[in-house]
Amino acid sequence: MKIIKNKVVTFKYKILDAQNKLIEESIHPTVYLHGGYDDIFPKIEKELDNEVVGSEVAIQIEPEDAFGEYDVDLIKIELLDSLPVGTEVGMKFEEINKQDINKSIIYTVTDIESGKVVLDANHPLAGIAIRIFMQVIDIRDATELELSLKEARTEDSLNIDEEFSKGDYYKSLKL
Repeated sequence: MKIIKNKVVTFKYKILDAQNKLIEESIHPTVYLHGGYDDIFPKIEKELDNEVVGSEVAIQIEPEDAFGEYDVDLIKIELLDSLPVGTEVGMKFEEINKQDINKSIIYTVTDIESGKVVLDANHPLAGIAIRIFMQVIDIRDATELELSLKEARTEDSLNIDEEFSKGDYYKSLKL
């Protein structure tokens, strides 16, 4: 079976930077619905077109095709005293947009020095060209539910969906 529109694709991956430094490696296989459903970067999806189980694909992706260019306008410097006690590098804070809650911004604390905190809303890989090595593990037809949701479901989530549709899902929860 080939990867074409409306197929659910399972793959493992490694992401490296331009100096071949490992950024991330999948622990568990990743699943997505192929065919322009925005489950995966378009360039990756295009490269996977017509591949088969067992295919190994290497893709070079520039920032504009992945996490975007680094945007200095997404950096804020705040006083440490204005943030919760115990704030440390790596913590995340959400800035709520009162006019449109869907436009809230997540900031990561990237530095603390001299009573000031650097908050950065850029994706950690913004501005970085990446190389992705992928191995296709499985390809199957999407279910009607997946097509209606426009997203792939794992076996576990399909079981939950089935229980939910029967009306038994909440009965199994202990509060």
